[in-house]
Amino acid sequence: MEFGIETLLIISFLFFAAALLYSSVGHGGGSAYLAMMALFGFAPEAMKPTALSLNIIVSFIAAIKYYRASHFSWRLFWPFALTSIPLAFIGGWLRLPGGIYRTVVGCVLIFAAYQFFKTVSKAANEDYKQPGITVSLLIGSGIGILSGLTGVGGGIFLSPILVFLRSADFRTISGIAAPFILVNSISGLMGHWAKVKTLPESIVLLGIAVVIGGLIGSELGSRRLSTPALRKLLGLVLAIAGLKFILS
Repeated sequence: MEFGIETLLIISFLFFAAALLYSSVGHGGGSAYLAMMALFGFAPEAMKPTALSLNIIVSFIAAIKYYRASHFSWRLFWPFALTSIPLAFIGGWLRLPGGIYRTVVGCVLIFAAYQFFKTVSKAANEDYKQPGITVSLLIGSGIGILSGLTGVGGGIFLSPILVFLRSADFRTISGIAAPFILVNSISGLMGHWAKVKTLPESIVLLGIAVVIGGLIGSELGSRRLSTPALRKLLGLVLAIAGLKFILS
């Protein structure tokens, strides 16, 4: 679909803003990109690969920023990623048959957003406990298939689960979400490519916008914003994503 220069600038700014907001909590922004593409009438077949491609760019930047700021735990990360990666590939290859589940997922995300706003002043010195390997593998597999099917990287599901399980402090959770989204998005895009073998031309321009937004947002989130501010931001991200799932 072709756009005029003014429309392209508006779209690019919106993608920049989404990348800035989402990367500040270690996310790639896939759900926001999908919502905006639907709003501007992008071709359906272009939406998922575009969202996955932009997810890769932003989550790569965020992963580096959070890792350099020492907010990453390999021990917590690998069990979720182990099962999510192959299932994200399968999800990327499959076509989504209907959207009933999207309403359920949207409601879950909105409820998670409410919980973040409700507990925003909660003390940060909790006793953290890593979930069992079996639980992590099962959660990773479920998130993986959803990630590939929808074009989101999975961070909007993983982050609230880790907070609910009290698995780590909030910055570490954001530092785990970024590489988790990265590997899932790569796998999902590979699955899509295996079946379709095309990528939209708009990725180049939108990629520039999200690179700038991702650099700014991940710097703010990994080093400068307070934990309560990060919790509020993630609550906002989840609310936006939840509404997107329900209304799309």
